Amino acid sequence: MDRIQLAATDRSPRVDFDFATGHLSLHGESYPEDAAAFFGPLLQALRAYLADTSATPIVFEVGLAYFNSSSAKALMNLFMPLEDAAEEGRAVTVRWRFADGDETIEEAGEDFAADFSYARFEMVREAA
Repeated sequence: MDRIQLAATDRSPRVDFDFATGHLSLHGESYPEDAAAFFGPLLQALRAYLADTSATPIVFEVGLAYFNSSSAKALMNLFMPLEDAAEEGRAVTVRWRFADGDETIEEAGEDFAADFSYARFEMVREAA
């Protein structure tokens, strides 16, 4: 599958979905005008990738300094197929990166982590 790389904008995160290595990442801020239009193709690509391959471990790094409720829903939509893949035996790790002292993003990560039973969810505190 082709790698997806999108530069960050004022309203959308930098995206790097390197399917060959299983390393997926979102970094920056996420409040696109149309979250479904932004995240929809990423979700479709992720689902296609998960359907085509089964052995490569997946690490999904999320380092968002801010995201709106539409982006939160889109993130959950990305996380759900990863959790399903982990339930089927695939090694899946989600790394939730947040700045030290950013309780809002930290708590959001904890809320997402509560929805995982099979995928590993790591909270990564970074120096502010």
